[in-house]
Amino acid sequence: MRYNRQIVLPNFDLDKQEILLNAKILIVGVGGLGCAAAQYLVAAGVGEITLIDDDKVEKTNLQRQILHAEADVGINKCLSAKASLEQMNSDIKIHVIQKRLELDNYLELIESLDLVLDCTDNLTSRNTLNQACYQLGKPLVSGAAIRMEGQLMNIVPAEKSACYACVSAYFGEQNLSCVESGVMSPVVGIIGAMQALEAIKVLCDYGVASVNQIMMFDGMTATWQTFKVPKKINCSICA
Repeated sequence: MRYNRQIVLPNFDLDKQEILLNAKILIVGVGGLGCAAAQYLVAAGVGEITLIDDDKVEKTNLQRQILHAEADVGINKCLSAKASLEQMNSDIKIHVIQKRLELDNYLELIESLDLVLDCTDNLTSRNTLNQACYQLGKPLVSGAAIRMEGQLMNIVPAEKSACYACVSAYFGEQNLSCVESGVMSPVVGIIGAMQALEAIKVLCDYGVASVNQIMMFDGMTATWQTFKVPKKINCSICA
């Protein structure tokens, strides 16, 4: 009965709920995006989730990182988030890794998982996750948010999709952060919730997942724009 509202959706049914219950997902980054995405995936019934973050909760995080509370300041974000998520759904297995990983570590970890959510805040980490997921053939849902803007991209190696490196080569390392640029609280919630939705769609082959395109959200006008992402012929990751 817990998941009845999903099961009764047209073409979703018990079989797709069973896929979620057996799914193993990695969420890298338990800040604004990771908090929003994790709570919806846990509520939806994703069976096993691993959280990675080496950072501790700070008071300035509380404005948007909704799994953390005032009493959690000074605690590792993974532990704080795990405690909140277990209150939402005690049936879900939640693992934590309280340190940053390198490519070799990710390759070893992701091999046994079904999908990865990139909720990090820097280009280096995004490119590393992109490389690991494409090498192992695992789908990756990448999100980002700053100021009043957000972006979302799915990478699905099984469909030979364009990868994050196909677009990140044009970004450069801008070193933008919420500290200098700011970010509106609901914007990270919108992007994180969309990451959770896209993850469920990819896992369950339900609806049309956004592949070979990047979705851009403008919070000032509350509008979305979608741009095609052509696969780079000379991409070092997916070519």
